[in-house]
Amino acid sequence: MKSTPGVLLSNNNSRRLRTSAGLLFLIALAITASGNPRAERIARSVTIYRDTYGVPHVYGPTDASCVFGFVYAQAEDNFWQVEDSYLRALGRASEVYGEKTLNDDLLNRALNITKLSIAEYEQASPRIKELSQAHADALNYFLEQNPQVKPRLLTHFEPWYPFAFRRFSLYQLFIFGKSGLRVDEIKSAVREISGSAAPASSGNALRLADLSEIAINKGFEPEIGSNMWAVTPAKGASGHSLLFINPHQPFFGPGQWYEGHVHSDEGWDFSGASFFGSPFPTLGHNQYLGWSHTVNDPDITDTWVENFDDPNQPLAYRYGDGHKMAAEWTDSVKIKTANGIESKSYKFRKTHHGPIVSVRDGKPLSLRLSRLEDGGMLEEWYAMTKSRSVAEFKKAMSADVIPMFNAVCADRDGNIYYVYNAAIPRRSTKFDWSKPVDGSNPETEWQGYHRFDELPQLTNPKTGFVQNCNQTPFTTTTEGNPVKSDFPEYMTRESDNGRSRISRRILSTKDKFTFEEWARSGFDTTVIEAEVFIPQLAADIDKLKKSDAARAEKLAAPLAFLQSWDHVSTIESKPMTLFALWVERTNRLMAGKDRDEWVRIRALEEVMKELEGGFGTWQVAWGDINRLQRAQSGGEEPFSDAKESLPIAGAPGWVGIVYNFYTRPEKGQKRRYGVAGHSFVSVVEFGPKLQARSILVFGENSDPASPNYFDQSRLYANKQFKPAWFSLDEIKANSRAVYHPGEEKKRKAS
Repeated sequence: MKSTPGVLLSNNNSRRLRTSAGLLFLIALAITASGNPRAERIARSVTIYRDTYGVPHVYGPTDASCVFGFVYAQAEDNFWQVEDSYLRALGRASEVYGEKTLNDDLLNRALNITKLSIAEYEQASPRIKELSQAHADALNYFLEQNPQVKPRLLTHFEPWYPFAFRRFSLYQLFIFGKSGLRVDEIKSAVREISGSAAPASSGNALRLADLSEIAINKGFEPEIGSNMWAVTPAKGASGHSLLFINPHQPFFGPGQWYEGHVHSDEGWDFSGASFFGSPFPTLGHNQYLGWSHTVNDPDITDTWVENFDDPNQPLAYRYGDGHKMAAEWTDSVKIKTANGIESKSYKFRKTHHGPIVSVRDGKPLSLRLSRLEDGGMLEEWYAMTKSRSVAEFKKAMSADVIPMFNAVCADRDGNIYYVYNAAIPRRSTKFDWSKPVDGSNPETEWQGYHRFDELPQLTNPKTGFVQNCNQTPFTTTTEGNPVKSDFPEYMTRESDNGRSRISRRILSTKDKFTFEEWARSGFDTTVIEAEVFIPQLAADIDKLKKSDAARAEKLAAPLAFLQSWDHVSTIESKPMTLFALWVERTNRLMAGKDRDEWVRIRALEEVMKELEGGFGTWQVAWGDINRLQRAQSGGEEPFSDAKESLPIAGAPGWVGIVYNFYTRPEKGQKRRYGVAGHSFVSVVEFGPKLQARSILVFGENSDPASPNYFDQSRLYANKQFKPAWFSLDEIKANSRAVYHPGEEKKRKAS
């Protein structure tokens, strides 16, 4: 039966509506009358099809109308997260969370994200302005139509907000951590600028392992890791190219994924995922082409030691044979306290290099982040979604304003492509850029950026595949890789890793993939690092026998247990539990100050003792400890062993596994619950009839009462996908609600 927006899809209700159509129409007009005629007009032009899994397929006459519908759908499913993302993006989180987010807000203000974003919106192309206005209209219209939704702070949204969110998500969540600075250093910097006494930071930069631990514990910062693959038709059993999309992000907070599909009469037809608050999906596929991203580690940040040495001119800092004048401004930050909202004023200072964000050993440090002030990211991603071939995709990316991220692309013509995308500054090789450089020396200035065609990239290698799992671009495939010596030493900093090694093994040893085999490979649980780490443990135990035979003898049984394992993680596997926890503990001990030659031995002994204390045995099934549970959207709510959870076969990336699943241990809990990893996964085959499947870790809706709250989790736990319907016929056949934004959703009778 043909469905119409806002109409129940059963015969009885259709007859009922027909008998009073005129009256209902008048009532609907009264209910949905909007204070924004533009928003009302767009809403009436948009149709949202909610499929069985709650994924919104947004159809509209223009691209802007599709943005309106996509953003409206996000607000319906999780307005809390949309608002939360913008609280942080605008540097106003402290108004809700108090002192604990003050450093983040201060960094946001120092980076001038609001000012830069307003300026970018004002200078944007008419099309991007139109999309941004539709974004704001959608959220404002949602609040108007849903008075039961009570924002914690933001009651009105502006069209420049998407530019702020893009800067926040790139520069605060991803790039700032690459600078070697800590977020807490900003407080000392602004206090010194303001003339307040405050202890300066020690200057000890965080290690990568520390950043990863913070990411897991805070629950919203980006996790280290992602996978993406593409193969040419030569390796597809059906003779078509295949794409695997697998970004690893937090399950909670502003980095979590939302899936959707936009289709306009202007030719836009793109399905994929984005963070909550984004105007459109930023990775996924259209009918011609698709792509994914992984985080890379280009050198795109630098710090300068600035010398303010003129007591008569406090803003004068030395440069060359003279001085330059810094800019200084005051900004007020509102902070929630036990006594209500308090407003505090802070001074910020900026040299021509960038804002002062730290003071070390009495010296102010300025920070520069690639492309922070340039803008254009939304336009580049938008052009990517409209690409119809690898050649067009390259042209879109050649704008080179997205400052980082690897990309892998596959198209319907059988082409595949990898690029180490980054806005990498040209620098003098005379200086050690891993440390702050002398801000008074003009030779330390950046000399523009490397062109897009100067970056490591690879098109259609003869191996028939490309992959990236956050590793170096020089191991993209097994033969014909970019050559490291062809690029500046400072351009890339990554090494190889276990996820990349297992990916290359899967892709090189399989002659041809059926679509089913391709999908299964996306949840592969072979643990490649076991091939290296277990022999290392055996060697250590053998060495221990010479100095402490009794201690070594106690480890004979667990060693034999691990050596007899097939190196495959399953929820039933007991060796997997011992191995995964042992590797995690080994890494932690090796990063500590008390490491010694027996660190692997100590790690195994400690893990066995803890398992015996919690479970009565050190032989525990992986699924008994490795669990998936949905908590509040921001990740602040504690997990509970008493609540529903599912066993998961996936594991942390450091064990060398495709199916990534990071957990957070908590005191008082025997089990560990997932916080990051496989978060949005998609497989696509680009034949004459597109085939696509996808999965989210939980579901589209954040309301526990919704059928789409935890529905995808059971598929996820079973290493399965759901259909990612793309054609209108498929969508209509599998829709359980069809409506215009602002109407009450009508669902098929169950």
